[in-house]
Amino acid sequence: MGIHSPLVIDDRERGLFRVHRSAFTSEEILALEREKIFSKAWLYIGHESELPKPNDFVTRRVGGRPVIFIPGLASGSWAWKSDAERLSVNHEVYLLTLPGFDGRAPIPGVTLATLEQDLQTLITSKRLDRPMLIGHSLGGTLALSFAAGHSDLIGGVVAVDGLPVFPGTEAMTGDRSPLAQRARDQLEHQTPEQFAAYQQLYMKQFGCIDETLAKTISEYSSRSDPRAVADFAAQALLVDLRPRLESISVQVVEISPFYEPDFAPMGVDEAGKTNYYRRLLGGVDKLEVLSVSPARHFVMFDQPEKFSAALDQALAKAYESSPAKTGD
Repeated sequence: MGIHSPLVIDDRERGLFRVHRSAFTSEEILALEREKIFSKAWLYIGHESELPKPNDFVTRRVGGRPVIFIPGLASGSWAWKSDAERLSVNHEVYLLTLPGFDGRAPIPGVTLATLEQDLQTLITSKRLDRPMLIGHSLGGTLALSFAAGHSDLIGGVVAVDGLPVFPGTEAMTGDRSPLAQRARDQLEHQTPEQFAAYQQLYMKQFGCIDETLAKTISEYSSRSDPRAVADFAAQALLVDLRPRLESISVQVVEISPFYEPDFAPMGVDEAGKTNYYRRLLGGVDKLEVLSVSPARHFVMFDQPEKFSAALDQALAKAYESSPAKTGD
């Protein structure tokens, strides 16, 4: 009687019990343990003797490699809900929301640069081991900018329709501030009713293929403050990260949504759009561009299953490039 497998020998008649050392080093087995055991059982994290005084604390990490989700313009954690819940089984998940977005109060003086500082503080204060940054739209641009300055702190970037320069402005030279000011003027003085109508029109035309989903997303995005959205939209139009892309040393995966009816009038097919994104990101050494279709800007709503598969592929690519530390 006993068990004989490639990993375990349990021979009770001979009094022999052995476990192959690969069982303790396999990432695949660790993922299965987290899914089948750690996520469904009580975990021992410490003893009361470790906390001798009131307000003492200890920290234990049991959730797997960290991922940080960063939403786009006028978005919130709702954009990532499905994939964040799914990945939380095997990852330590952080969901960010920018000031002024999704019902949060605006904070005067917040810029993309200060948000990078906040992101650095999160990573260092929580002692996160090279988290993966997953950003949509503006969040993807922020993730790329952070990677350009702090590749040593992260494991990789997954940018979802987030680019180093706003599409269509890459040929601009000189001062971008007039363009940014026009975007600001368009939004910052809108009433809540006007802003809601603007969001509904935008989502119907560019955000989502399904009109019912587009309406739902517009209701979510309308919870953001118009002035905050105007300010961040203007800041995004000032950004051109292309000169800094060569300093990114981690894996970058761009997920590019494509909807043929939107691009056919321009004579652009799916391969053409993928190559266009690849050119915009041309300075990144470790780059992969994955196309998901048919989908618009909120690809995670238009194609949830395809998006999840692309996200998993992107994370696997990044993990391959930045393996976990021993004992992670």
